[in-house]
Amino acid sequence: MKNFKNILLTAIIALSSLTFTFAQSKVAHINTQELVGSMPEMNTAKAELEKLAKTYESDIQTMAAELQSKVKQYDSEAANQTDEENQQRLQEVQGMEQSIRQYQQQAQSDLQKKEFDLLKPISEKAQAAIVKVASGQGFDYVLDSTQGQGVILANGKDLMADVKTELGF
Repeated sequence: MKNFKNILLTAIIALSSLTFTFAQSKVAHINTQELVGSMPEMNTAKAELEKLAKTYESDIQTMAAELQSKVKQYDSEAANQTDEENQQRLQEVQGMEQSIRQYQQQAQSDLQKKEFDLLKPISEKAQAAIVKVASGQGFDYVLDSTQGQGVILANGKDLMADVKTELGF
């Protein structure tokens, strides 16, 4: 019985020290998506992406208008052409369609790469500021409270205002 009391006492002390250890850990949270979205650099990046997207869209519309014009011309002249000539024209139209699809895919790929290249330094800057502020305030953990990131309750310290101050806005 005495051994049981000693084991029980030891277990209580161990659990108490674990609880004390966890109580010492400071946890904060921040919505990184909101932070990055509110950074001034983000407006510049969005404007650059929109400009590039409009350029691609304009090019695609021009190519599509050319294609439509060619199809209309070929349709009106088809009755006066030989089967061989019409077959050749059909292949030309199909080639133009394929070129437009390839250009669209390349444009999409280029836009995604450009977006990654523009957003990476912004995200890294935000991350560095979060780490600096959290370390400076003695936090052990910072959770991302962006919706869908797994944080269900965020009653701890919100670092948003401090990190925005650190970033100068």
